[in-house]
Amino acid sequence: MSFERPLILASASPQRSRLLTEAGFAFEIMVPDGRAEDGRRPRENPEAYVKRLAFQKAKDVSDKIACGLVLGGDTIVLCGESILEKPIDRNDARTILKQLRGQKHQVLSGLCLMQKESRSTTILSSTDTTHLLMQPISDAALESYLDTEIWQGKSGAFGYQDCRDWIEIVEGSESNVVGLPLELFRKMYARLTLPI
Repeated sequence: MSFERPLILASASPQRSRLLTEAGFAFEIMVPDGRAEDGRRPRENPEAYVKRLAFQKAKDVSDKIACGLVLGGDTIVLCGESILEKPIDRNDARTILKQLRGQKHQVLSGLCLMQKESRSTTILSSTDTTHLLMQPISDAALESYLDTEIWQGKSGAFGYQDCRDWIEIVEGSESNVVGLPLELFRKMYARLTLPI
């Protein structure tokens, strides 16, 4: 199946690009400015946080175009009350993975779809959550994974597609864990693009 209404993906994520391509969407990429993101605000819950970041990325790109359909997304990992984002270095990645080891956790994605037209802008925002379990992997296996450096730039210091033998999806969307909840995105896309 292919989709004729082209998108602008406000992301440099190769995982999001791959998922959209495999799902049959035509799109181009415009990477939002790094200043479009900021840290978590006081008393901001995880859902509001990830939804706001997705909105800020979409708006940054939308502000640079005359019209179009812009998709912004952001993903975080939750373990208990802790938000685990992208590691800053190998030591940080090790700390994150040790926190997740043997634990149930969640991957939470925020999506913002922004339809900009000449005189109006329509915005849809939502979140999706997938529940996972990381096996109690050994220190040696953890260090071997860190050696690959494929954890870089990934929330929670892991890519589900890279370590399926020790990450199990308990409930929810697999594509959400990879970087884009396609089931949710398709519903949002249909709401904005189907004829009235």
